[in-house]
Amino acid sequence: MYAENRHGHMTPGGRHGGDSVSRRTALATAGSLVGIGVAGCLGTATNSVRVLSAGSLARTFEDQIGPAFEDETGIAVHGEYYGTNAVMRMVEDRTKHPDVVVSADSTLLRDRLYGAFTDWDVEFATNSLGIGYNAETTFGQRLEAGEPWYELALETDDGDLSIGDPDLDPLGYRAVQAFELAEAEHGLEGFRDELLERVYEEPEEPQMMAGVESGSRAAAVVYHNMAVDHGLPFLEFPDAYNFANPELADHYATVEFTTDEEGYTAEGRPILYNATVNDEADDPDAGHQLVQFLIDNPDLLVDAGLTVGERLPRPAGELPEAIDV
Repeated sequence: MYAENRHGHMTPGGRHGGDSVSRRTALATAGSLVGIGVAGCLGTATNSVRVLSAGSLARTFEDQIGPAFEDETGIAVHGEYYGTNAVMRMVEDRTKHPDVVVSADSTLLRDRLYGAFTDWDVEFATNSLGIGYNAETTFGQRLEAGEPWYELALETDDGDLSIGDPDLDPLGYRAVQAFELAEAEHGLEGFRDELLERVYEEPEEPQMMAGVESGSRAAAVVYHNMAVDHGLPFLEFPDAYNFANPELADHYATVEFTTDEEGYTAEGRPILYNATVNDEADDPDAGHQLVQFLIDNPDLLVDAGLTVGERLPRPAGELPEAIDV
């Protein structure tokens, strides 16, 4: 057990969340704080573009994409960052009014926004799932000594390991799906359910690694770029459940997760980030320029810890003339 530290490759780089009402309240309160604290509200400043994005890209936009885009175009990026499920809901109910929408699950965006808010998107990057951890904790030390993560995870105290809230973001439901695939891969009967009783579900996706960095949690199931953002080590899951290998799409699809909030069922699928411009955008021209910038600057994305393979960028739907892929 790791009581002393309660409060792939390795690169530097349980339902304890309450009922659905409290999770929604936490999202509304904490999420808005993230949006304001990181980059301000989705305001109406001139010569700017408003972005509503998956929380895992918060630092990528704030530290890499935003400054570089503004340097090149003179257009400032004003972003808010939440779990992608929450992003889709905010667009659908018009709680937020972004120019650009960015999803950590390309299928989710198409399922939720096509026909009402857009009819196109561009996939621009991928990622991999694994464990970002604090090397100074007992968990981290034993992990670096070569002990299997899944054995260590079952020995952690409740809440030492965190995942995203699966009702709010793909990072959360991918963690649940990974536990199920790991159970089959390693012959661990009951592993998924037992681990879900132990983990803490973090409603603020951009804050996932902050608790690990401070030492209040030993580790978190996150994307590779999120560990890179914080300069923390990352253990990539095997291909069988890291959702990074497109050739294993059929294998990933053997698991699924249905959210409590909307009853949306997501099959396991490779991680793909995509972006589109909202049909209701106040400044669609600036939105198109930002999406084109994502397409034209793969090196910037790679530097942020994302992956841009030979199959990307990849368009879907009826692209506007302003987008050239």
